[in-house]
Amino acid sequence: MEKSNTARYETKGDVALITFDNPPINGLGHSVRTAVVAGLDKANADPAIKAIVVTGAGRAFSGGADIKEFGTPKAAAEPTLHTMIRVAEASPKPVIAAIHTVCMGGGLEFSLACHFRIASPGAQIALPEVKLGLVPGAGGTQRLPRAVGLEAAVNMIVSGNPVPSEKLKGTALFDEIIEGDLTTGAIAFAQKVVAEKRPLKKVRDMKVTHPAAEAFLDFAQTSVKAVAKNFPAPAKCVEAIAASVDKPFEEGLKIEREIFLGLMQSPESRALRHAFFAERAAAKIPDIPEDTAVRKIEKVAVIGAGTMGGGIAMNFLNAGIPVTILETKQEALDRGLATIRKNYEGTVKKGRLTADKMEQRLGLLKPTLSYDDLKDADLIIEAVFEEIGVKEQVFKKLDEVAKPGAILASNTSTLDVDKIAAFTKRPQDVVGMHFFSPANVMKLLEVVRGKRSAPDVMATVMGIGKKIKKTSVVSGVCDGFIGNRMLKYYGRQANELVEEGASPQQVDRAMEKFGFAMGPFRVADLAGNDIGFAIRKRLYAEDPKSKKLPIADAICELGRFGQKTGAGWYRYEPGKRDALPDPVVDKVIEDVRRAQGITPRKISDEEIVERCVYALVNEGARIVEEGIAQRASDVDMVYLTGYGFPLFRGGPMLYADMVGLPNVVRAMERFRVQTKDEFWKPAALLSRLAADGKTFN
Repeated sequence: MEKSNTARYETKGDVALITFDNPPINGLGHSVRTAVVAGLDKANADPAIKAIVVTGAGRAFSGGADIKEFGTPKAAAEPTLHTMIRVAEASPKPVIAAIHTVCMGGGLEFSLACHFRIASPGAQIALPEVKLGLVPGAGGTQRLPRAVGLEAAVNMIVSGNPVPSEKLKGTALFDEIIEGDLTTGAIAFAQKVVAEKRPLKKVRDMKVTHPAAEAFLDFAQTSVKAVAKNFPAPAKCVEAIAASVDKPFEEGLKIEREIFLGLMQSPESRALRHAFFAERAAAKIPDIPEDTAVRKIEKVAVIGAGTMGGGIAMNFLNAGIPVTILETKQEALDRGLATIRKNYEGTVKKGRLTADKMEQRLGLLKPTLSYDDLKDADLIIEAVFEEIGVKEQVFKKLDEVAKPGAILASNTSTLDVDKIAAFTKRPQDVVGMHFFSPANVMKLLEVVRGKRSAPDVMATVMGIGKKIKKTSVVSGVCDGFIGNRMLKYYGRQANELVEEGASPQQVDRAMEKFGFAMGPFRVADLAGNDIGFAIRKRLYAEDPKSKKLPIADAICELGRFGQKTGAGWYRYEPGKRDALPDPVVDKVIEDVRRAQGITPRKISDEEIVERCVYALVNEGARIVEEGIAQRASDVDMVYLTGYGFPLFRGGPMLYADMVGLPNVVRAMERFRVQTKDEFWKPAALLSRLAADGKTFN
């Protein structure tokens, strides 16, 4: 048996077996492609070989392109994926793809060029390129409609979602679904193909048939444009697929390639590819080896059964991990348990969870009023009131009752994790786990690393974050960590723009047009203005010189805390969430402007967007410079997954890269002169990168 680093070649009687061997997902990197083409040539040159089987080692047939090669010369080096596909398709001997577990992207495109395809049940079949802002680029839009039919192909390519192999049984995609050992079945299938002298089928020679192809494609195009208005790729997928219906195969391939190359240059694809790599980078902590031994987390405890605590508990219940939830009063505990049940019942009603599964999850939840019941927990997360004195009481108590080696986590959103750790005799076991509300829905988890947080604690928490399906981003200790520290300046700019002449509605509209789901004032009303008010009062007390937000403070002093009180920056009618402009707010704004001697001016939407977004960029740059964030892309992940920054713009730091850092610096210098605010002095890292012609990412 011969072996390369990336593909194996062996013979099984008169059948050659070529096995992709590039863990973890057998990405089709340059060395894999080289070895496969060499294997196909070798098999065809050997008179003893009658058929060729191609499969994948380990946990995948192939997940497609090797992401490590994205953007490098190797990605385009010969043999390319197109060459590998052509060599397989042109083979004079039958080539059989034996598919299992994962067959996606280029892996599926290659298999579509083979003469026969067999699969194990449960194999995940997908062309997910749309999720990177692209169309499949190696014939997928032309061959898949020929193999599975027009409608199924449109659904698969436009969504990018995987379909289990057995659901595609009966289509021309699979000749057989093989139960039992796939390699044995593949060799037997290959020998049968040879014995029966079956003709070599080429998907490219098939016709796409559909009773009303044009009408269906028009409908698909209209639907896609409505749903994905900020992303060009889904509509371009439909356009490429349309060529499979009414153009010769080679012409369709040419159209697909042109569309692929055009999208590759688009800012939206750059943003999606950036997010894809940023998520993977965020999982790595540079000074903690990936093979660091982790602590066992079999039982979790949550302190506090309010909105936050209940949401946090649900994450672990969903992952099948038992949770003990602690409250100080029975009434609060009952209320928390009722909310958790109500949340699950809502998911059952939507058909996303069975009633059995709901009861199974609720069965893992143990309510208690006693700290003694936390004795055997491996991880304890406190979600109590955001006040240092309250945290002190909780952590001193945990120090007494928690077993040695238990991880003690705080869900604080702004407080000093090192100070919290110092309330215990085991600061090495203390870490911040900042969930975002609603905690059972939001993807972001800020993992706050204290000065004394042990490496294995960090590795364990990052691993558990993955298990509960969160995007975990490491932050150092500072006021507000990454997300809220930046948000403070974003909110401050929004408030100052209103002081200077904009209305809350104009600011919200401008930011929503930029791509945020909600503008800053609507978000404040949804989250509750009292939270920000409490933080501001703490900061005013700590630093009397700190900048005040007089309009926001006056609104809170009227008891207008947002949707929950029926009034905030907007007014709300009972039972409705529509944000309605309110003359009371206009009056507050007028009064504050008069008291401050401000003559309101006309402010453009462009200035609103630049000041709000560049405030995030400048503070983000300081956070990276100080080492609070490990990399600029971590800042982007925080904002994409926790703060509603538009995905198609890739996060604040990538957006600044795309605008051009020298342009961002120039705008900041302009705002510095205009507002006389030293905040607008560009961060040292930003100035340096701009001067050197470099970027954050």
